[in-house]
Amino acid sequence: MPVDLRRRLRAARATAPSYPEVGATRQAALPPGYAHLRRRVHLGHGPEVLERAGRHVLGWGSQLGTGFAVYPPAPAEPGATVLIRLGLPGLRLPRPVIPCRVVWTVDEPDRIGFAYGTLPGHPERGEESFVVSLDEHGEVWFEVAAFSRLSAWYARLGRPGRCCCSTWRSSATWSRWRPRYGPGDPAAAGRAGVVTPAGPSPDAARPRPPRRARAAGRGRPGAGGRARAAGRGRGDQPR
Repeated sequence: MPVDLRRRLRAARATAPSYPEVGATRQAALPPGYAHLRRRVHLGHGPEVLERAGRHVLGWGSQLGTGFAVYPPAPAEPGATVLIRLGLPGLRLPRPVIPCRVVWTVDEPDRIGFAYGTLPGHPERGEESFVVSLDEHGEVWFEVAAFSRLSAWYARLGRPGRCCCSTWRSSATWSRWRPRYGPGDPAAAGRAGVVTPAGPSPDAARPRPPRRARAAGRGRPGAGGRARAAGRGRGDQPR
């Protein structure tokens, strides 16, 4: 497999992006004619959270955390060509190999991240960016922005090889990792219109009776119910 991946990587490096709007995820308005996606998750507070989360993003953490493997395994750099494929262990089906190219990166005191675009052979056409940023209140956010449209017929069959615009599944992963970077701030989430869990619901703290006791209460009537049922049965009989 490594020999095959090296051959495919050489072929992908000789191609150009399969869409004309290269770098458009840098802009506030995404190009028309594509499906758009823009989401963000609150990670925590302060420059230390930004630095740790930013290094994770540049190391392809959003892709690796959602079941994809990246070849070659190196941090994202402008102009780098990579192959993304399903990295689930024990998968017997052929793994689609998806060529992409890093079209821009950013590494600033308040923003860290990158974007990659599709190359020929990708089941879609478009671009997706992954950026961690620090706002004026010191809150740290992870944001995904993407635009894409289908380019392969098999991408319509449940989109099994879909990569661009699918990595927002990593939002759930980032939510699980959030305690590593810092606790969520409900006030910060409110400023952006994003809801972050502030703690368990009141129902979660309410004690519940054992399952056997609940089943017994639902399935067997009490003594009074049996007596009333017996009385109704005798009343129906002729004297």
